[in-house]
Amino acid sequence: MSPMSSGSWQEAVAVQEELRPLVDLVGPGPAAPATVAGLDVAYEKSGELLAAAVTVLDARTLAVVDSAVSVGRPAFGYVPGLFAFRELPALLAALDRLTTLPALLVCDGHGLAHPRRFGLACHLGVVTGLPAIGVGKTPLVGEWAPPPIERGAWSPLRDGGDVVGRVLRTRAGVKPVFVSVGHRMSLANATAQVLALTPRYRLPETTRTADRLCRDALAGAV
Repeated sequence: MSPMSSGSWQEAVAVQEELRPLVDLVGPGPAAPATVAGLDVAYEKSGELLAAAVTVLDARTLAVVDSAVSVGRPAFGYVPGLFAFRELPALLAALDRLTTLPALLVCDGHGLAHPRRFGLACHLGVVTGLPAIGVGKTPLVGEWAPPPIERGAWSPLRDGGDVVGRVLRTRAGVKPVFVSVGHRMSLANATAQVLALTPRYRLPETTRTADRLCRDALAGAV
């Protein structure tokens, strides 16, 4: 039985180990993507219902040009490091409903900055074939020093001797975000894209619009 539905955590880890070599860490990714998608998931208070949202933004104006939602039940139990198995089916369903194919996926989560170097952004990138990055509000793994306070400053996020991401200051004097590569992107390009998506707020506009959409969809479903 597929761990995407009700398999064991051991099966899910085995899937991550099997797919991890497929992550493309060579391609620099699009330097000027025309469209960028934000992906986020909101949970009903009991945790038994979720809404996955995808918003596609014009990368130049940051206006939403397409969006889709999928409401359903989590496909897997709550296990740290295996969130992709809870959320991926609903996110893929939402992606399938888009009429615009985004040039880049920006996930509310992590990519290589994961205990097995295969977070949600990696999983989505490999499954869809699209360039993907993760932007986390808090770290899942690693050690880091606070970056300087000015916007655009960053420090390396290290785990087990590896640089797995960057701790990026998107607003001067505001808490940083945690950027990591998912698929077909360089870390430098991922950093540049996140800065382009944060002209006014700490979190990327992709994350902010997807967050609002999935919360609204969840409120309408309960």
